Amino acid sequence: MMTRDAVKRLKEVEKQNLAAGGDAKPNTLWIYEGAVPFADSAVQRYRLGNGLRLLVLVDKSAPVFSYMTWFNVGSRNEKPGKTGLAHLFEHLMFNETEGLKAGEFDRKLEENGAESNAATWVDWTYYYESLPSDRLALAVKLESERMARLVLREPQIASEKEVVANERRYRVDDDVEGTANELLYKTAFTRHPYHWPTIGWMSDILGFTPEDCASFYRTFYAPNNATIVVVGDVREADVLAKIAAAYGAMPPSTLPVEDTHPEPPQGGERRERIVKPTTTEKVMLGYRGPALGDADHATLSVLNEVLFGGRASRMHRALVIDEEIASDLRGWVSTFRDPGLYEMYVSAREGKNADDIERVLSTQLALVKETPVTDEELARAKARLELGVLQGLDTTSGKAEQIGFYETVLGDPAAAFRRLDAYRRVGPGDLLRVARRYLVDGERTVVRIHPEAS
Repeated sequence: MMTRDAVKRLKEVEKQNLAAGGDAKPNTLWIYEGAVPFADSAVQRYRLGNGLRLLVLVDKSAPVFSYMTWFNVGSRNEKPGKTGLAHLFEHLMFNETEGLKAGEFDRKLEENGAESNAATWVDWTYYYESLPSDRLALAVKLESERMARLVLREPQIASEKEVVANERRYRVDDDVEGTANELLYKTAFTRHPYHWPTIGWMSDILGFTPEDCASFYRTFYAPNNATIVVVGDVREADVLAKIAAAYGAMPPSTLPVEDTHPEPPQGGERRERIVKPTTTEKVMLGYRGPALGDADHATLSVLNEVLFGGRASRMHRALVIDEEIASDLRGWVSTFRDPGLYEMYVSAREGKNADDIERVLSTQLALVKETPVTDEELARAKARLELGVLQGLDTTSGKAEQIGFYETVLGDPAAAFRRLDAYRRVGPGDLLRVARRYLVDGERTVVRIHPEAS
């Protein structure tokens, strides 16, 4: 049985479609795809005839809104020899369009008090603006303009290639941790696209042509590969009308079938050693980890909080307080669409070495596979994770980011709340199980960083 709210929205869609006129093209007509509960409200799902997805969450708590465009493309969609294209586009999209000169996009947003940015990663790319609530038309105009009318000529591409090349030098080549992290994934993955970095290999970055960029843009920057998320003080009817008018004429693209090879079993520990200009030795570990949508992901995230979450965590006590051999440490379970890594990073204090670090890590990881964690440890880990999720939903931009991320990776805009429930269900036995399943020395990758000789 259809709810009153669903009937109301179906009628609103019908009104919007009628307003488009009897001769309107199918691409400009909306389809209502239902609501997804989100805290004490709901995310409303719509889709245009050209495949553009729209998620709307009305939030009147402040006179602002966030407008995010998520593209279902990241470095996983690239091919060897053309790595870094997805990230290059993050830069190109702030450049010249057919209707806006170089720099005009940013200038218009700044004049209207906007906060804007973008990000690219292995599974996605997004762009966003946060603006006063009466500036919806501006956000729609600017984002639709650069989705359809980006200028991709040699001067623009050459300029951004150099910017990205410098970014790579700064964040990877000349950065100790950046180099180690790139080597970790390059070594741990041999077939899956997670093998190469999102920023791309330098030779690929410098070799991009206008034809490469035009092909990538026509394929992936299309309405049927995009999801627009609007959260804040808006009227749904206005959002539907403005987006249909601005995006409806865009044709869908023919999206390639994703041809990703699963990563084969590792079958043995892999080790790499690098020498960098650093004062102390460091260790980076990568154990095989579950995909974000795997039921084990939330459980392993709780275990990571027990081990690395704050000053009361096991690793902080063992490495920093008791043994006094580390100055910096952290752990992270990769939030990828496909299985990734459970990363661990520890930087030694002066006079201590990587052997010291690995000895303590091994002791603590063996312990967590043998003995259940205490109730106090488990409660603290869950509380920290819950606080992190709720803090991420404090603002309209935070809500929009969570909705867009989980919709793009998992197809569920409210998955953050599903994860909260999953955290709460974890028990000590669950942590023993995932520790034994994933903390397998024969399936890990180790990167050691050593200082250059004086």
